[in-house]
Amino acid sequence: MKPIVDRFRQYLVLERNKAANSVEAYIHDVELLDEFLGDNTPLEKVTVDQLRDFLQDLYDRKMSARSTARIVSGLKAFYFFLEYDGVIKSNDNPTLLIDAPKLGLHLPDVLSIEEVEAIIKVIDLSTPEGHRNRAMVEVMYGCGLRVSELITLKISNLYFEEGFIKVLGKGSKERFVPIGEMAQKMVTLYMDGARKHIKIQKGEENYLFLNRRGHHLTREMVFMLVKKWTKDAGINKTVSPHTFRHSFATHLIDGGADLRAVQQMLGHESITTTEIYTHLDSDFIRSNIASFHPRYRKSAE
Repeated sequence: MKPIVDRFRQYLVLERNKAANSVEAYIHDVELLDEFLGDNTPLEKVTVDQLRDFLQDLYDRKMSARSTARIVSGLKAFYFFLEYDGVIKSNDNPTLLIDAPKLGLHLPDVLSIEEVEAIIKVIDLSTPEGHRNRAMVEVMYGCGLRVSELITLKISNLYFEEGFIKVLGKGSKERFVPIGEMAQKMVTLYMDGARKHIKIQKGEENYLFLNRRGHHLTREMVFMLVKKWTKDAGINKTVSPHTFRHSFATHLIDGGADLRAVQQMLGHESITTTEIYTHLDSDFIRSNIASFHPRYRKSAE
C-alpha cells in the first residue's frame, strides 16, 4: 500500500494544494479501509460490495453520519487519484456507486449584535493584554477570520491605507479582506501601545498578536479567552472563535450583502458553503406572516 499512499499524499499537496491537516485526514481514511480489508484485497481491487461492508462496519461501530460522510469524501478523492494516476479505469472506480450519509442542515451558533457588544464591553482595557484582546475581537468579528488566520496575521499584511488585510487561509490560499475603521483603530492602539513593551522573540517580529512572552498566540489561548469573555458577559451560548466568523457572515447577509462578496471575504471555495448563512430566524418569519398574511390576520380578529 505504501507506494500508492505516498503518491496520493504528493498529489494532495502538489496538485490539490490541500492543507497539512486535510492531507493527514485523507490518508487516515485510506488506512482505515486498508485495515478493514486486511491482507486479502489490495486497495486498487476493492469492489463496491466491499466498500458497502466497510461503511456498514463504521455504522456498527457507532460512527456519526458526519464522520462517515467525511471518510467517504476522502475515499472518493483517493479513487479519483487512482484514475488520475492510471492505476484504475474510470468504470472500475468503486466509489461511483457509493453515497455519503445524508446530513441534516446544521446552522452554526450566532451571536446577536448586542451580544458581540457585550463581549467587547467585558474586555479589561486596563491590563497589558486588554488592547490586544479588544483588537482581536474587532478583527475576528469585523473581518470574519478563522482562528488560524487570526493567530498568523502578519503586520506586513496590513494595508490600512487601502482598507484591506491580506489573509493566509486554508490550503495556503491568500485573499484580501476589507477591514473597518474600528478594527483599524484598535489594532493601531495595540501596536502603538502594549505591543511596543513586549520583548519579542526572534522570528516572531512580524506576527501581529503576541503573548506576554513575545510569541504569537496559539489556537488554544484564543479559545480560552473567548470562553472567559463569554462567561463574563453572561451569555449562555457555546461560543468559540469561529462563532465570530459565523456572526460576521450572518449579520452581513441579513443586512443585504451580496452572497458572492461574502463568499470571497470568507474564503469559501464553493458558494454552497456560504449559503448556510442565508437562514432566517424562525420568529422573524413567523412574526412577518402573522402581520401580513390575510388568513393570519383574520384568525386573530
